[in-house]
Amino acid sequence: MRKHISLVVALLVLIGIAPLLSACNTAAGLGEDLSSAGHAITKTAEKHAP
Repeated sequence: MRKHISLVVALLVLIGIAPLLSACNTAAGLGEDLSSAGHAITKTAEKHAP
């Protein structure tokens, strides 16, 4: 019974950590998206400046 609980806890920890491990790949993508959004805002502001 104790071994069964340890296994369940270990699986829950692994499931909880999985999104954090994949975040390394998405952080660069998020940075690129934010950068392109910033460039778009800058271009629009320059285009509509008096």
